[in-house]
Amino acid sequence: MAAVITEDNVYSEAEVNGAPPADGDDQVQLRGPEGNIQGQVEEFLGPHPDYDEEEEERKYYRRKRLGVVKNVVGASCGGMIVYSVYMGLLQMQLILHYDETYREVKYGTLGLEDIDNKMLMGINVTPIVGLLYTPVLIRFLGTKWMMFLASGIYALFVSTNYWERYYTLVPSAVAIGVVIVPLWASLGNYITRMAQQYYEYVNYKDEHVQEQKKPPKGAFHPYIIIFQSVFYIVFHLSFVFAEFPMVLFLNYYLNDYKHTLFKVTQCGKILSLDPNLNKTVLHSLPRSLLLIEVESVLMGAAFLAMLIFLVLCGAAYRPTEEIDLRSIGWGNIFQLPFKHLRDYRLRLLCPFFVYSGFEMLFAVQGLILSFGVCSVGMEKLWLLVMVYGLSSSICSGLALTMLRLPRQIILLVGAFVHFVLIITLMCWSPQPREPSYLPYLLVLSALWGLGTALNKTGLSTLLGMLYEDKERLDFVFTIYHWWQAIAIFIVYLWSALPMRAKLGLLLLALIVACLCYVQMERRLAKKIPFRLPRIPRPRHKVKGYRYLEEENSDESDTDLSDVDDDEKDEDERGLVEEDRNTDDDSQGSPGPERSRFSPFKRCYISFSFMML
Repeated sequence: MAAVITEDNVYSEAEVNGAPPADGDDQVQLRGPEGNIQGQVEEFLGPHPDYDEEEEERKYYRRKRLGVVKNVVGASCGGMIVYSVYMGLLQMQLILHYDETYREVKYGTLGLEDIDNKMLMGINVTPIVGLLYTPVLIRFLGTKWMMFLASGIYALFVSTNYWERYYTLVPSAVAIGVVIVPLWASLGNYITRMAQQYYEYVNYKDEHVQEQKKPPKGAFHPYIIIFQSVFYIVFHLSFVFAEFPMVLFLNYYLNDYKHTLFKVTQCGKILSLDPNLNKTVLHSLPRSLLLIEVESVLMGAAFLAMLIFLVLCGAAYRPTEEIDLRSIGWGNIFQLPFKHLRDYRLRLLCPFFVYSGFEMLFAVQGLILSFGVCSVGMEKLWLLVMVYGLSSSICSGLALTMLRLPRQIILLVGAFVHFVLIITLMCWSPQPREPSYLPYLLVLSALWGLGTALNKTGLSTLLGMLYEDKERLDFVFTIYHWWQAIAIFIVYLWSALPMRAKLGLLLLALIVACLCYVQMERRLAKKIPFRLPRIPRPRHKVKGYRYLEEENSDESDTDLSDVDDDEKDEDERGLVEEDRNTDDDSQGSPGPERSRFSPFKRCYISFSFMML
């Protein structure tokens, strides 16, 4: 009887807690913590109610823009510190080694004059072969690491001055000559690339930026002008900071102008120091411990420049873009600078590149030494150089007028200023041992700094504007600074010429440079097509965020071989054809199509490249 009652209770409980009816009218709502699990999960995985996607995107690209500004300021400060240390140490070293008493007391028969001559030869002669290895170094190291390595070479040069011997000074000077062209090519390309990136981060909502298409013509120009101006405003301060060792240390040991210029009879006759200049320019010798302290400060500054390049300067290109450059072959990398010279724009700018090297060296060796030091003495050398550097730094900001004025004005105005100064120096020369000429010499230094600023800033900005559609300008800036290295070598060779001959050659170079530049601008105005080399396509399949190439798992070996054959045919066709110029204002003539070649000619071309 009890069992029957229990069974009835079980059925009763089942009826009470049974399943809901089939029609779904009565839904059972779970109560307690488990009742809203699904809603909590959706709330956790869904977007935050306060999340603003557009605001977060705006903040992200603002951080990117600040990073680009940090890169530009870091590269500018790093280059300025490197050259401040280099020029300051070299000037102090040459003055100390020039003094006859210092050489005999400190080093005896070591032959410091011969070591200095070999050292200057290494610095001035070695860069003439820079065109051969600069593209290979940049290909192997990349833009940022090339700047870091070059700054390390300059730090090595400073360290060798702790132990001044032939086997320390001369090899380090040769190493500096080796990295001059790669350093400047990397700096020019880095600043221009930062301008391109800044434009992309400002206009990130534009369709052509999101789809990585070519931007409108002239879109990069304002940022290139601003960034190049900022770079040269900071860099030209290196002439100011380079004189700190002279002002704070060496100037206390120099004789006055009456002793130093006692036998000098006429100023401005040769480009280097006058042979009648007194061989004892120091009235007392600096202590060795004090020299070590000064060199240690310079060494610390050189290490600071290395850290700036390493920490503050970000990468110029994405990793996949650097891989692309390394994967196109050593031979193609080596040939690209020479292929760029087929562009008439670059060929017609070469005389300006040469003049740019001439005028920079003449400002230091000709105007400041042969005219300035010869008249007011070596104790005023620091003042002339500082005025020149400050003028160059301040006037580099005048390049910002290219935002409103035609780009031709900057280069032509700078050339006109130098033209007037060259004519003035050909007709006028100061008297020796006359400190009253100091104001005139300061004005000449400031005006020459004005021309230098417009020249340097204008050329770098012009190259960035002409080749704005090219992602890599390493090869263009390599040609620019290689021609400057050629000019430095020529100045090194003509050091024995009279001053009037040097001024005449400088004037001739300036006139030829201006005529060639005007001819280039006229051709561009007439929309005459120019030729640009094509950077070969990588031979490997790159996978990453830059290439959205899907893998085909059904692809057979036969299909892969067909793809490889097609890539080889395309590369061969690209080597034969001329790359089409995509510039809207200067549309280049297209190369011959593959269908224009007969089958026999195509086979002959393919066989020729296979043999090569």
